[in-house]
Amino acid sequence: MLDPAGRVIMVSGASRGIGRAVVDRLLARGYDVSAGMRDPGALGDLAGSHLMTARFEATDRDSHARWLDATLDRFGRLDGLVNNAGIADRFTIDAGDEADLDALLAVNVKAPLFLTRSCLPHLRASGAGRIVNVASLSGKRVRNDNIGYAMTKYALIALTHGTRRIGWADGVRATALCPGFVATDLTAGVQTVERDAMIAPADLAVLAETAIALPNTASVAEMLVNCRHEDML
Repeated sequence: MLDPAGRVIMVSGASRGIGRAVVDRLLARGYDVSAGMRDPGALGDLAGSHLMTARFEATDRDSHARWLDATLDRFGRLDGLVNNAGIADRFTIDAGDEADLDALLAVNVKAPLFLTRSCLPHLRASGAGRIVNVASLSGKRVRNDNIGYAMTKYALIALTHGTRRIGWADGVRATALCPGFVATDLTAGVQTVERDAMIAPADLAVLAETAIALPNTASVAEMLVNCRHEDML
């Protein structure tokens, strides 16, 4: 496993849910963490020399550049990126405004794509750069009507494999983390699975940190994680 000391990881959507759990896990393991979120004050309960916070708005490309620049100014390097920020809605084949689909694509696909593009030169320079894209089992199969969300997660997995391909020779490894139902705000209205039967964000964070810590010779392309049995798994 890679030594976390001195390794710098950027985490988007870091104020709550999966992103917050990943930040907590990485800090506990000894990484330097740059947490990007809409409200940089949302992690007011956390402090220390190993953490910095910055404004990140998925649809604001300038905020991407400012966040990366601030991270490099603070820590002097970049070793990993966790593309966690994402949204969901009820856009279906039969119903939904085009603007809703555009919003899904902007946040779930275009933001991680262009943030990856910006970070990639620095991850290549690391020699052991890591990208974890928080996708979904909805990017592996279609089990409900929310086709817009599923399409964006399929695309995010494609981005993961494309990043693995172009970054491989320089030590960049990318992993798509594909959970089922996770007990976060995003699943607050789900009634098909009991809340206490869903995946805990902290458990998912362990897997994200594992993907970041694995050496170049033991990379995992996809991690499929479920809280209930499915034949495909």
